[in-house]
Amino acid sequence: MRINENGRLVEAQWLPSPNFDERATGDIELLVIHNISLPPDDFGGDGVQRLFTNTLDRDAHPYYRTIPEGRVSSHFYIRRDGQLIQFVSVLHRAWHAGASAWQGRTRCNDFAIGIELEGSDNVPFTDAQYAALHDLTTALRAAYPIQGIAGHSHIAPGRKTDPGPHFDWQRYLTSLLFK
Repeated sequence: MRINENGRLVEAQWLPSPNFDERATGDIELLVIHNISLPPDDFGGDGVQRLFTNTLDRDAHPYYRTIPEGRVSSHFYIRRDGQLIQFVSVLHRAWHAGASAWQGRTRCNDFAIGIELEGSDNVPFTDAQYAALHDLTTALRAAYPIQGIAGHSHIAPGRKTDPGPHFDWQRYLTSLLFK
């Protein structure tokens, strides 16, 4: 996999989100791993894509009415089958972390790349997702000076729980060392 000069992963489906702005600094130092499914624990639909592109019909499912109004996005989304979708160039700031801090720095969106895994805190992730996450991480680390990898729960403790108890950190991090 390769990140091009426009900050886009060549191998990913491009589905642009309007929910981004310029980074406050040019630094890209952190990867933040999330999980998401809309409705919760319902996989394979287009709810996440619609949320990130501001086209979610809040009347399409009762749960959608409980989502706070606001604009959110992530750089990448990895489906259960390993398909990669990119919403925001990594050269821009996606709105995925919210109030957050990492190693004494606040506003993680300013220097982080957000990666959403289709899933929830209730189910394990798939082999295809771990493979795609490994390949994406490798491409991002080759292109940018990534200093760390954290879960949303690590940068927003008490507020967020993702990627959740079923995310196998050892499997993921070990794969980066030995592949």
